[in-house]
Amino acid sequence: MSRAFFRSTAIVGMTTLLSRITGLVRDVVYASMIPAVALEAFVLANQIPNLLRRLFAEGAFSQAFVPVVAEYRAKRSTDEVRGLVDSVAGTMGLFLLVLSIVGVVIAPLIVLICAPGFRAKDAGQFGLAVEMLRWTFPYLLFVSLTALAGGVLNSYQKFALPAFSSVLLNVVMIVFAAWLSPYFEQPVIALAVGVFVGGVVQCALLFPPLIRMKLLRLPRWNLQHEAVKRIAKLMGPAILGSSMGQLSVMISSGIASLLADGSMTWLYFADRLVEFPLGVFSIALATVILPSLSAQHAKQSTRDFAITLDWAIRLVCLIVIPASVALFVLAGPLTVAIYHRREFTAFDVEMTQLALMAFSFALLGWSLIKVLAPGYYARQDTKGPVKVAMRALALTIVLNLLVVVILWGTGRLGDPGMHALLALSNGVGAIFNAGQLYFGLIRSGALVPQPGRRKFLLQVVLATAAMALFLWWFGGDVAQWLAASTTRRITWLAAIVAGGAAVYFAALAALGVRPGQFRLQTVD
Repeated sequence: MSRAFFRSTAIVGMTTLLSRITGLVRDVVYASMIPAVALEAFVLANQIPNLLRRLFAEGAFSQAFVPVVAEYRAKRSTDEVRGLVDSVAGTMGLFLLVLSIVGVVIAPLIVLICAPGFRAKDAGQFGLAVEMLRWTFPYLLFVSLTALAGGVLNSYQKFALPAFSSVLLNVVMIVFAAWLSPYFEQPVIALAVGVFVGGVVQCALLFPPLIRMKLLRLPRWNLQHEAVKRIAKLMGPAILGSSMGQLSVMISSGIASLLADGSMTWLYFADRLVEFPLGVFSIALATVILPSLSAQHAKQSTRDFAITLDWAIRLVCLIVIPASVALFVLAGPLTVAIYHRREFTAFDVEMTQLALMAFSFALLGWSLIKVLAPGYYARQDTKGPVKVAMRALALTIVLNLLVVVILWGTGRLGDPGMHALLALSNGVGAIFNAGQLYFGLIRSGALVPQPGRRKFLLQVVLATAAMALFLWWFGGDVAQWLAASTTRRITWLAAIVAGGAAVYFAALAALGVRPGQFRLQTVD
């Protein structure tokens, strides 16, 4: 079991790493070719379908669909699995097709609600956002069908191809941004067209394997199918739970549209850097453990369930705690090395650095949520996370409103740098959310902390402190990075990151942490 977990996590992690690398290349192309003010419109147009994607595809749907598929595979015939896939694909596909058409029609209203500040700005963000949203909104349909195909393949322990689908999306978007955008009257529009085409390519990648495995015959509308009803019932609370976090993001984006021009772009680029470690490790680990936890719950293997969950939490702490601190300490050098060229100015660097430092506090919370939530969804409990998410949303809204009131009252609403307060408030909400999920699992008995937890956390914290000191000492001043050539920046950054990692793991070894501590001891 331990080897299988590590192998599967490594496969998804490496494929996701490739996805994050191509995604980073995509963002570098965006930053260098499109000014921050114009890019704000695309950030919103791309954010809306992606938020809905996390609700219908990666969020509520996957959390409800994967456990049901795992149960069907464990207890029912292959023909019944085919019937499930056909019914879910046809029902969800038609629903999302109608939703996409509605989204295209009412695009101006959506932009007005999600970014009220755009109407008052002189750079034309509102009109651009509407035009691009009409290209990006249908991506919701394509990515949701991709998530369905990926969920089935994951249930059959085929993780690489679903993870690779996002690589193709990034490649398509890079092609449109770097080579095709000059042929558009408004070059930024090419980015939105790339999202649409990329969604089609993702579907074309994942559906043929389902057909070859004879797990998909002919999608059909079938609301009466037992699994469709059960998935819909599970998705209801899951949508509410997922929407809490997404509402928090949308509220922050709406407020950011009221701030200085470029605020949404700076938040976007900082968030992308945080998403890199989150996607490479935390999401990969969550993707791997959900089917296994679901199978363990179906077999009533409560001991293995608790041990697997505790094991995942330890791995998150081992990797994400130092990653969060490294993002904070190296926020300036990272931003300069990755984004600073052509249209991305030194001022953009300063503003993105502030947002990245604030977002670094959220990384641990977001990562823990990724591995704690499967502990609920694998047991087909979607109500618990809803209650937690609602409390976290309430906290984040209060903090966001407090920021607005203070800035409005002091006349600083349009001052550069205020966007970092929004990032910080979302981080506080994420940590609160993760803490509530953790203690809820302990109270239910689904999570049983294994011996040595406190000692292990102390070892990680001490090793992280040693790493942070190294990074701070050799990181230097941001002005030095701005004056350096691109080659020197990349070489310097790679050397510091490698040195910091060496210091961290050497400190762990000196403190008594051994690889054998992470061997998963389960029966199944």
